[in-house]
Amino acid sequence: MESYLVITNEGAGTADQESLDRAVAVLSERASVEVAATSNPGELDGVLHRAGSRRIVVAGGDGSLHAVVTALHRRHELADAVLGLIPLGTGNDFARSTDIPLHPEEAARLLLDGEVRPVDLIVDELGGVVVNNVHVGAGAQASRRGARWKDRLHSVGVGKANLGKLGYPIGAMLAAFMPPRVRLRVEVDGHVVVDVDDPVLMVAVGNGASVGGGTELTPEADAEDGRVDVMVSRSTGPLAKFGYVASLARSRHHERDDVLYLRGHEVSVTGESFYCSADGEISGPERRRTWKVVPAAYSMVLPADAG
Repeated sequence: MESYLVITNEGAGTADQESLDRAVAVLSERASVEVAATSNPGELDGVLHRAGSRRIVVAGGDGSLHAVVTALHRRHELADAVLGLIPLGTGNDFARSTDIPLHPEEAARLLLDGEVRPVDLIVDELGGVVVNNVHVGAGAQASRRGARWKDRLHSVGVGKANLGKLGYPIGAMLAAFMPPRVRLRVEVDGHVVVDVDDPVLMVAVGNGASVGGGTELTPEADAEDGRVDVMVSRSTGPLAKFGYVASLARSRHHERDDVLYLRGHEVSVTGESFYCSADGEISGPERRRTWKVVPAAYSMVLPADAG
């Protein structure tokens, strides 16, 4: 019988707890299940210490998955881990990118019947990890503002039926009206693709396709192909900014003439000070950051590969 350690957020609301209970009931029909609630990195580390050979299931969103992967990476246990995901977050973007069902009970059934496959990871020169997507410029500004609005609106409603999901769209709208122009040097695999004399609106490095609950920032990204997708928007003119936002809403922005879309293994960004949004976590200001992909960094239970 398979054994699962389900890690959840101690601060989950009533609706999330009910969804989790139903998902755990599905798992318990065919497996041994322990549920452990954590509220800080120390508690998470203690739970992982007793994981043993069990499959680790993250019950939460992108932030929760980021926290567990970060902890395992720091413990040098990520390469041997098999992770699963029960999406209970607001955005669930990594689940969307990997076709993990967003309904918790369906995600639990996938854990029982899915396929264990290697998944890539993005790491930076400071030892930080990115599971899904990292971006700088207007996107990070949208995330910074969106996080504030998400916190404000999360209390408007009950459980998941609240206005927290409007946080990122509001942040994106505000960023569109007052977007930054950042002078950056962007290198992909050692080749300069944009230099400081050509201001950019934003730069995104994607292992997964979407951010903010479905906005496909790097729409062709594949977390299993051993590469990252790099999107550089040079849409800095007044009309170009709004054209970019309109195209972004239709996932067609990477087809614009003022947008570069590449794939590579290592991306460096230097220049004027900038903020980073990595899996929704804001850091900065920075002047230099390098990200590289680690192919097949860990294993995850995913839908069977149709190919």
